[in-house]
Formats: sequence, C-alpha cells, structure tokens
Amino acid sequence: MALDIEGAYLRYGPMVLRRCWRLLRHDAKAQDAMQDVFVTLLRHADQLADTAMGALLMRIATNVCLNRLRTDRRHPEDRDDDLLQRIAALDDGAGHGSTESRTVAQNLLAKLFAADDPLAASSRTIAVMHLVDGMTLEEVARESGLSTSGVRKRLRRMRGRLQELHEAEEVA
Repeated sequence: MALDIEGAYLRYGPMVLRRCWRLLRHDAKAQDAMQDVFVTLLRHADQLADTAMGALLMRIATNVCLNRLRTDRRHPEDRDDDLLQRIAALDDGAGHGSTESRTVAQNLLAKLFAADDPLAASSRTIAVMHLVDGMTLEEVARESGLSTSGVRKRLRRMRGRLQELHEAEEVA
C-alpha cells in the first residue's frame, strides 16, 4: 500500500514543525527542517509501511534537526557574518546606509583586498560567491578549483582580517 504523503503532511505537519522548532529554536530553520522531513519521507515512501507514522516522523525530524545542529557546530562560518552582511547591504541599491558608512565600508574592503595580496582577486571572488550569491562551501570549492577546506580557510582569514580592520577603524 502506498503512503499518503499529503495526508501525513496535513495531519502530522504541525507536530513535526513543533519538534523541529523545539530542537532548532529558529522559525526559518524549523520550517526548512520540517520540509526536509517530508522530503525524506517521500524519498523512502516505497520502503515504508503506513503504520506508526507519527513516531516515524518524529524520529526523522529529530535526526534531521540533530544533523543540522552538528553541521552548524562544525562549520560556524556557514552562519551569517554580521559585519560582512552589513557591508554587503550597503551597496544593494536600496539606499541603505549613509554616504559616510559606505565610504567606511569601501575603505575596509579596499584594505581587505589590498593589491599587494596575491590572493586578493580569487579571495574576493570566493567571498562574493559564498556571502552574496549564497553558494555553499562545496559549490564555491568546485567553481574556484580549491578544496572545501581551502575555501573555508580563506573565508576564515578574510573574516579575521576584516574584524581587525573594523576594530582599528572604530578606534581611529
């Protein structure tokens, strides 16, 4: 007998969403995790029986959320970096930020990607792909020809350097 995925979604969706939110404590992440739970159910529908659906969905939800928490803990650089996001938002065409704050951001970025740095051009490309285009580390690595750990190291180095520059600008 085929699983009624739509019926399971309607009946158990709120319960799964509560479980995901309880574990992740973030609305958007809980919504995404809930969707992943039902995608997992859909992928394996031919291997599952239509019994104890609530318990099955709770177990899948728990596993999906725990995997996300582990990933976040192992790769904290995947989370939004507030300073970089604020700098990126200054030139988004929506008029955010004053002329002075744009100038400060442009100066920080010019120092970050100094011409004497032989990796400046590729680092800038990596930063744009990951932080602006929203590409994963693996996608950036594939596009740039670097390893995932190489991309991670470059981003970590850029974040550290940018934070140092930002602190120096605040002091000055």
